[in-house]
Amino acid sequence: MGAGHAHRLYRRAHSPVHALPPHTKLAAAFAFVIVVVSTPREAVWAFAVYAVLLAAVARAAQVPAVFLLKRLLIEVPFVAFAVLMPFVAQGERVEVLGMSLSVNGLWGAWNVLAKGTLGVATSVLLASTTELRELLLGLQRLRLPPLLVQIASFMIRYGDVITDEMRRMRIARESRGFEARGVRHWGVLAKSAGALFIRAYERGERVHLAMISRGYAGSMPVIDEVTASRAQWSYAFALPAAALVVCLLGWSL
Repeated sequence: MGAGHAHRLYRRAHSPVHALPPHTKLAAAFAFVIVVVSTPREAVWAFAVYAVLLAAVARAAQVPAVFLLKRLLIEVPFVAFAVLMPFVAQGERVEVLGMSLSVNGLWGAWNVLAKGTLGVATSVLLASTTELRELLLGLQRLRLPPLLVQIASFMIRYGDVITDEMRRMRIARESRGFEARGVRHWGVLAKSAGALFIRAYERGERVHLAMISRGYAGSMPVIDEVTASRAQWSYAFALPAAALVVCLLGWSL
């Protein structure tokens, strides 16, 4: 975890949100999602307030609305599931535009759509303001099991290596006139996948042996000691604290 690793979701900027220690942002994002999930679905106004709070964070982090909305497209399958709920759910029915819809299904669809969208938006904002290496350091600081942190670190670090290997194999196939056009070419693709697996396995063994030869004994050395002041914790938890007030009002009103 000593080298930086940029990812497509990350947006480089000099903002107060970017400057926060990663473990404070991770904890704040987790707390905010827990508060959102705990909010009663009938408190529609509360979810609008949550959206405004996230918009304020995006503005402070210098994340454009277009950038955020494009990344939200990942939740399209969940939106499709939510759209189907009013048609298949049981219980009291109501007529909407000539269609008989379930009341429970409508509330369920709204619950999934609102909370899912806010959760995905929170994750996108976290990824947009925190590099992958910093996220791993934050998880380490939050006392996530070291083995899980190492697995995530290696997965991220060597994911690009495997992707580059796939690209070279594709170029090699195309340089020999191969182009997959149908089922009859699946055999070639299957052999390529097998060769890629063997190469990845062999590379993993070489990396492991190299680590052992350099003194690896089951844990990675901590290169950067990430700390946070009380002011930084307070700044990071301003979002979940405000959301908690909204949640409590949603239950009481």
